[in-house]
Amino acid sequence: MTQQATLPEPRLKTYVGSTLLFIGIFSTATLAGILILLATVFPFNVRYQISKAWCALVVSMAKWFCGVGYEVEGLENLDIGQTAIVLCNHQSAWETLALRCILPPTQTALLKRSLTWFPLWGWALSTLKPIAIDRKSQRAALKILIKKGKACLHEGVWVVVFPEGTRSAPGEVQKFSVGGALLAEKTGYPVIPVAHNAGNVWPRYSFLKYPGTIRVKIGPAIPTQGRKAQDINNDAAAWIAQAVQDLNKKDSKPA
Repeated sequence: MTQQATLPEPRLKTYVGSTLLFIGIFSTATLAGILILLATVFPFNVRYQISKAWCALVVSMAKWFCGVGYEVEGLENLDIGQTAIVLCNHQSAWETLALRCILPPTQTALLKRSLTWFPLWGWALSTLKPIAIDRKSQRAALKILIKKGKACLHEGVWVVVFPEGTRSAPGEVQKFSVGGALLAEKTGYPVIPVAHNAGNVWPRYSFLKYPGTIRVKIGPAIPTQGRKAQDINNDAAAWIAQAVQDLNKKDSKPA
């Protein structure tokens, strides 16, 4: 059984910081959404850089208001010149923002189509080449992932997939769906496994954010040429599960 991190009792500072972060995210997202929509007349890279700057701002606000920092291990495993597919565990909203700052220049992500329906923010998101799917129709979702994912990869855009499909509790890794690995099988692009423990300080479905350091671990590229999706998926899932366990053990040790 995986040992899970225990969150501390929230203090007044935790409530105040989390409230300030919420206000900061809401207000800056509105501004960023407007700028991105206005930038639709310009090349894609202009809109992308606005979105990336906003992600970096939110990560910084999490540090300023809530004391949420992060460390990255394994950056040497990233080859900027080789487009890749990233498979990452999913614990909170933090990683969906931070990976835009940590990983190579241009990327997109597999996400729920309903996210693009939100007024302003969702509309802006829809201009950033998202791979938006309806999870209720798995066959159609896979077709969209393969078609749009292949196009993005050929353009040099990295594709980020959270194969668990939903957020997990700290220290846990749920069963991986095969979509990201199938994209790798069909295209031959390498898979980069990424693990983190963001849920320890930015819990899923929680308004409160707790001070602490999120640890991100980037693994060696998993070769995909001539391999079946299930084998690729098994390798990525095994590496990420072990890395999450290692990160959890490291954080559970007394200082």
